[in-house]
Amino acid sequence: MTARPALDLVDAVASQLADPDMAFRRPRAASSYRQHLAYGPPGIALLHIERAAAGLGSWQRAHDWLAAASQKPLTSGPDSHPFYGMPAFAHALACAANHLPGSYHRALNTMDRQIEVDVARRLDAAYRRINAGRLPRLAEFDTIRGLTGYGAYLLRRNPGSSTTHAVLDYCVRLTEPITHHGETLPGWWTETGPSGSPDDRFPGGHANTGMAHGIGGVLALLALAARSGAFTDGHHAALRTILAWLDRWQQETGRGSAWPYWITRDELRTGRLAPSAPRRPSWCYGTAGLARAQQLAALALGDTGRQVDAENALVAALTDPDQLKATTDTGLCHGFAGLAHIAARTADDAHPSTVGRLRAVIPAFLTAVHPPVTDPDLAATALIQDEERGPGLLDGAVGRALALLASSTAAPPRPAWDTCLLIA
Repeated sequence: MTARPALDLVDAVASQLADPDMAFRRPRAASSYRQHLAYGPPGIALLHIERAAAGLGSWQRAHDWLAAASQKPLTSGPDSHPFYGMPAFAHALACAANHLPGSYHRALNTMDRQIEVDVARRLDAAYRRINAGRLPRLAEFDTIRGLTGYGAYLLRRNPGSSTTHAVLDYCVRLTEPITHHGETLPGWWTETGPSGSPDDRFPGGHANTGMAHGIGGVLALLALAARSGAFTDGHHAALRTILAWLDRWQQETGRGSAWPYWITRDELRTGRLAPSAPRRPSWCYGTAGLARAQQLAALALGDTGRQVDAENALVAALTDPDQLKATTDTGLCHGFAGLAHIAARTADDAHPSTVGRLRAVIPAFLTAVHPPVTDPDLAATALIQDEERGPGLLDGAVGRALALLASSTAAPPRPAWDTCLLIA
C-alpha cells in the first residue's frame, strides 16, 4: 500500500472529526467519554496533534480537541486512571508539548503534581495489600487502569523522579512470588477473571500475560525504563523473572513461538496448557504485544539471542494463517492497525537478520485497514459512525488513522502518542 491512499483516509477521518461539537453528536462520543483516552477527546486530540506535527494539519484543531476534553474539571483521585480523567488528558497534552517545546508547561506541572499524589496513594494501598499477603486486582497494576500505566506517563515526563523510581520499585516487588492459602503463586496472580470481576470460568483466578491487563505491560515498562537509564534495585532480576515465566508457558505453533493470554489455576498446578484454538496476536493480548515487550527486555539486557527469538516470533505470528484468521478487526487494540504498528515499532529496533521480514508484513495489514480502492470519505464515515467502535483511539477510527499516519510519514519523534501502549 502506498502512502497516498493511507493518508487520504487519515485526512478524511481528521476532517470529519475537525469540530468537537459536531463529533460529540456521534456514537461513542457522548459526554460520558469526555475524559477517556480510549474513546473520547483526549485520544482524538492525538490524531490532530500528530498531523499538525507532520505538517499535515493545523494546531488549532488539536487545541480545539484539548479544550473540549478540559472544558469541565478533570477527574483525579480514586476515580481516575491512566486512560481516564487527568492522567488521560495529561498524556495528550504532553504529546502536544513534545512537538511544541515550552507550551503547556504550567498546566502539565500542575497535573504532574496531582498525578504524583494519586500514584503515592495507589502505591501505599498496594504495599498494604502485599504486606497483608493478599492477591492484587488487575486494576492495581495494569496498563489501562493501574500503576504500570501511570509508570508509562511518569517515565516519559520525569524518568529520574522519586515517584517514577517508586513505581519501578513496585513493579519489581510485583514479580516476587506470593504464598496464598499455602500455595506459591506469581506476585501478579489475581483471584478474578480477565475482566477483573469474579468469573466461574476461572476458579482460583488466573495470571494474566497481556499488555493491557497483565504482566506483559509490566515487562515492557521495566524494559523501557532500563533503556532510558531509569533503574531500581532488582531491575534486571525482575525482567528475567517475567521472561522465565513466559518461557515456561511458551507454545510452538508449528510456525513459531506463541504465548497464551493467561494461565489458569488448573494449568499452573498441572504445568500444562489446556488445548485451545489459535488466538489473534493482538496488542492487548497475545503474541504481538508480548513479542515487542520481550524484544524491548532483550535489548535492555543485551541479550541478542532472545531479541532475535522475539522478533522471529512476531514474524511467525504475523504470517500464520490460523492466527490471522482469528483476527477479525482492523482497529488498534486487537486488529490489523495494531499489528501494523507493532511490526513497525519492532522493526525500528530489530536485528539486521529480521528487520526486512518485519517490514515486509506491514503493507498487507495497512491494506486490510484501508483497501486502496475504498473511497476514503465513505470509509471514514463508516468508521466514525460505527455504533460499537466509534471515533476513538483503541477500537475506533482515530487508532486506525494514527497507525496509517505513522507508517506513511517520516518516523515520529519520541516519545510519541503510543507511549501509553508501552510499545515505544
